Amino acid sequence: MCDTMVALADVTAPGVGTLLAKNSDREFDEPQYLAHVGPGVAGARKRLRLTHVEIPAADRTEETWLSLPHWMWGAEMGANAHGVVVGNEAVHGAIPASIAPGVLGMDLLRLTLERSHSAAEAVDVLTGLIDRHGQGGDCSRTRPRTYDNSFIVADAGEAWVVESLGRFWVAERVRTARSISNVLSIGADADRTSPALTEHARREGRLRADGRLDFAHAYRPAEVRPSGVQRHARSCALLAAGAGTLDVASMFAALRDHGPAATAEDRLPRGDELGRTICMHPDHTGTHPGHTAASWVSELLPDRAVHWVTAAPSPCLGVFRPFFTDCPLPDQGPRPDEAEDTASRWWWQEKCLRPALEGDLGRWRAYRAERDALEATFVERAGALTGGDRAASRDARATLVQECWNEADALQRRWATSD
Repeated sequence: MCDTMVALADVTAPGVGTLLAKNSDREFDEPQYLAHVGPGVAGARKRLRLTHVEIPAADRTEETWLSLPHWMWGAEMGANAHGVVVGNEAVHGAIPASIAPGVLGMDLLRLTLERSHSAAEAVDVLTGLIDRHGQGGDCSRTRPRTYDNSFIVADAGEAWVVESLGRFWVAERVRTARSISNVLSIGADADRTSPALTEHARREGRLRADGRLDFAHAYRPAEVRPSGVQRHARSCALLAAGAGTLDVASMFAALRDHGPAATAEDRLPRGDELGRTICMHPDHTGTHPGHTAASWVSELLPDRAVHWVTAAPSPCLGVFRPFFTDCPLPDQGPRPDEAEDTASRWWWQEKCLRPALEGDLGRWRAYRAERDALEATFVERAGALTGGDRAASRDARATLVQECWNEADALQRRWATSD
C-alpha cells in the first residue's frame, strides 16, 4: 500500500516547479536503503538479474538514486540524472496478478529510470517492458503476496500515470495534478492504451456501449479495497485544496497526513483509521501490518532538481533532508536487513522514532514542532543555493546536504535520549 502525488508547475506556487511525492508502505520493520547507482554499459554481460528473474541487459544504463526495499533489486521510488522521477503503487484488478516468478513492479520502476532521459521516454520504456515481460512474482519477503502496478512518471515538463494488469496497460497524461493509490483510476480518457488490452477488452465484452474502454470500471476487481479508495480521495482533496500554493512543505504535509479526523484533532490515527491514512501506521496485530517505510519528495525545474527524503519510516516524525544528483549521498551505513542493526541508517532512525510514536501526544507534538522548524530552514537554505541567478557551486550544495543531514540526525538522536 502506497500513495504517490504529482503537481505540475501550473498549479504549484509561483517559482516552484513540478512536485512529486510518495510514501512507500511496506510490511512493518522492512527496511529500505537509499542507494546511488552509477551509469554503466553492458559490456560482455548480456543478461540482467532482477529480484526473481533475468532479462536482457541494456547496452547502457543511466545514473540513478533509489529507495530500495532491502531484499529487492527494484525500487519503490527514485530519480535519475536527467531529472526523471517515478513512484509506483500496488493495484488489483479483475485479472489476478501472477505468483509465478517474474518482473516485479519495483523492478520495472528501476529499469525505467536506468533507461530513460525524459518522462515521455520513460513512459515508452515502461510500457515496452510491460509489453515484453509482463509482471509477476512474490512481492513480499514474509508472506505470499502478489499485485500489479500503477506508476507516476514525471520530469520538469510533464507527468504521466501508467496503470497495468499483467501485460496490459493504459497511460494518461497529467493535466494539472494527480494522485494514485491502491486502486485503478484511469477511466475512459486514457491517452494511450496497449493494443493487447484493447483486443482483450473487445473479446471479453468489457468495452462500453460506445466502443470506448473505461479501464478502471471494466477491470475493477470483484472486491475493491476501501483503504485505497479512501486514501486516493484524501490525496486528491489535499492537492485540490492547495492548488496554486503547493510547495515542497505542502507535499511534506500531505505525506504526513493522518486523515481529516486525526488532522482536525491533531493526533495519531487509531482504531479503524489504521491502514487507511496516507501516513500509515501498523496495529501490530496483523490486521493492518503495513507502515510507511520511507518517504520522498522531488521538486523538478528545467535546470535543476532538489530531492527530499526521510530515509526512515514514519514521516510524521521523520525529517525530510535534501540531496542533489550532482553531490554525494551522506553515509547510509551498511545495507540493512530484517535484523535490527543501528549501524544502518534506516534502523537507527527507526529506533529513534519509535518511542515518540508510542509515547504521549504532548511529546509527539513537541518533537514535531521542532522538526517543522528545522525543515523550514533546510528548505530556505536549499532555495538560496538553487534559486534564480544564485546557482551555487557543487561544493556548496554538497556542504549544505551534509549539514542538513547532520542537523537532522542530531535532532533525532536528542529525541531518542530525552525524558
